[in-house]
Amino acid sequence: MSSSSSASQPSSSGKPERIDPILRNALRYTLSPKEYQLLHQYLLSRAPAVRKRTLPPRQYDAIAKGSDDYNAAAVRASLRLAFVTFSGLKAWELIATKVLARGSSKRPQRRMPIWKSPNVRLSCSLSLILLFHRLLRRFFIRLRESLLTSDAKAFRRRNPRITRSLTSRIAPAIGSSLAGFFLAVYPSDQLRITITIYIFTRALEFFYNYLEDHGYFRNRPPWFGSWLLMPFACGQLLHAFVFDRDCFPMAYGNFILDSSPEYIQKRPADYPKGLSWPGPLSVADSLAEISKTRWPPFTSPILFPATETLPKRLSSISPITSPAHPAIKSLSCALLHPNDPSCIRTYVSFWIRAFPKLARFFTIVFAALSITRFRTFINSPISALNRLAKNILRMSIFVSGAIGTSWGSICLFQNIFPRSFLPTQRWFLGGFLGGLWAFLERKSGRGNFLYSARMSIDSLWKVGVKRGWWRGIKDGDVLLFALSLAIVNVMYEISPRLVSSGVARKGLGVLRGEGWVDRAILQRQGKGKSQESED
Repeated sequence: MSSSSSASQPSSSGKPERIDPILRNALRYTLSPKEYQLLHQYLLSRAPAVRKRTLPPRQYDAIAKGSDDYNAAAVRASLRLAFVTFSGLKAWELIATKVLARGSSKRPQRRMPIWKSPNVRLSCSLSLILLFHRLLRRFFIRLRESLLTSDAKAFRRRNPRITRSLTSRIAPAIGSSLAGFFLAVYPSDQLRITITIYIFTRALEFFYNYLEDHGYFRNRPPWFGSWLLMPFACGQLLHAFVFDRDCFPMAYGNFILDSSPEYIQKRPADYPKGLSWPGPLSVADSLAEISKTRWPPFTSPILFPATETLPKRLSSISPITSPAHPAIKSLSCALLHPNDPSCIRTYVSFWIRAFPKLARFFTIVFAALSITRFRTFINSPISALNRLAKNILRMSIFVSGAIGTSWGSICLFQNIFPRSFLPTQRWFLGGFLGGLWAFLERKSGRGNFLYSARMSIDSLWKVGVKRGWWRGIKDGDVLLFALSLAIVNVMYEISPRLVSSGVARKGLGVLRGEGWVDRAILQRQGKGKSQESED
């Protein structure tokens, strides 16, 4: 709406009342008519001095409806996303520094300019993606409509290829995805890479749904599914944990180490405080060195006290291997289970100790997650509890088996492989065997499999860059993000149900300016009504 057409509006007394165009536009780009009505009802109308200087709700509604509110709504959504994101990041920062880090020593940090703050730049990046995604989508929709009119016949004849591209059904979806390049506003670090990998894997997931919907996997075997990602992800992650820990997600590794009671020897309570004891990471480093030296046999210091039984590079594990059982044959076995010469008995003992602990952990997790489905428990408590118990049992067996088999495979390969056969690559094979336990969760563990796959992709990329297998492209993650966003938008445009997540579909609705709606449900309801009308 131009300022000349709306510079004055009729007041309640019938006389034209001059409205400041700056104030008018500031209100339009900040508050919607409904929000202004609520603000006026509960706040502005109760302050006489403010009430006289503000517009009544009807007049504000007339101003908003008398103009194109699409751009104003896009700006409002963008500003609110920036505010919510920045507030959430600051709240987490306060919790992390004041609560979680209480009692730990803190290094003084230099104060940086506000425009260099990661919180500000992340908020700006996300809000700009939302804003320009909506604006570009509308631009390409209008461009497509104008090219399809009869007035554009001459242009269509002269430029057939460009016309086919711009008048395609998916042109607005691809054009709006150019907003993904605003991810570059945020500095390149781990969070930006994580966001890119997440969108990339979701794009591949939705494209797989598209292929499946068109019958490309019609004759697939019954065991085929997303669980097959897990063996490869576990194999890569285990190999990276041992040899490239700087390219490994340590939160994942800490969980594995805490859940390996039989294979990671903790410091004994009566061990002298003045003597050093190898920690879990030192044990992993020693296993890597053992692999590189082709799995040497174990020489017991108990039987040969005058002989040097350990290489100098492995002297740090001497507190564990020196009192090891003399019947142990392999140095890796003396490091992993020094008190028991039987690898099979150690594996069984792992299950006895690890499974109850993991079962308790997943009971807490699944019970907390099931709070949102409390109505199901109220309506049918027996079946809901039975389903919850099955989920806990399957997940506990899956995780216990994956961790235990990955460790136990070290002993297995020592007994069936020659020392020089795949000395370092067998770690990948061990993780692969552990990941096969995902078969138990093949029906409900897709989210966990994709999460592990995302971590594996991140780790593999970093390992490849570190070892020179490939070279990174500057801002390549931003390019991949924009491409993945285009695939997601195209899949959603073709058929919303290809996006196999209600929350993701609603999020795409907000991104496109359609609101918090699920188009898949709306289409299903529309088809149902049309069938009823035909009947």
